[in-house]
Parts: sequence; structure tokens; C-alpha cells
Amino acid sequence: MFSSSLLLQILACAIYSNWWPMLSALMYVLVPMPCMFFGGGSTEYLLSRDGGGWIDAVKFLTGASAVGSIAIPIILRHAHLISTGAMLIEFMSFFIFVGTVMCFHLANLEDEW
Repeated sequence: MFSSSLLLQILACAIYSNWWPMLSALMYVLVPMPCMFFGGGSTEYLLSRDGGGWIDAVKFLTGASAVGSIAIPIILRHAHLISTGAMLIEFMSFFIFVGTVMCFHLANLEDEW
């Protein structure tokens, strides 16, 4: 699933001969960074209601990065830097990527195999 998400990301650029949509790929790299730096690589606390200084900061930075992944193609389309087709392919890529991350998260929560 992750590979198909990246393939759609590259196709959104290659089909329309415009590499501006790759800017949203930067957000795919930034989304897990707060969890890796401040959460020790664990994602269990993202779904909890527990708070605290660093936990709230991680939740905010992760949410801001996720919103940026959706907002960048919209902003690029509004500025007429990409076409509508490239924006829609970017959205499909994003939702496949989110599905991949959710499947990975659920698989990691299961302790018994």
C-alpha cells in the first residue's frame, strides 16, 4: 500500500509534467518526526486523552503535519501551479498513505500473533 501511495505521488508529477506536487511528499516525512523525537517511536499516546507538555506538543505537531499534507495540494491548485487532476491524485495518494499508517499502527498494537 505504501508503494502504491508513492507511485501515485510520482505519477501526479510525471503525468502533468509538473513537480510541484512533490512538495506534499515532504509532509509524509515530517508527520512521524514528532513521534520519533519526543515519543520514543511509540504512537500509543496519540489516541489517548493523557496530556502533558511534550505529549500535547507531539499531538499538535503531528496534527499540523497531517493537515499540511491535505492543505498543500489545495494551496497549489488555488495558485494555479498544479492541475485539478494532479490534486485529486495527490488526495488519493494521501488517503492510501493514511490507510497504510493505520494498518501498521493496528498491527503494532496486537501483542499476540
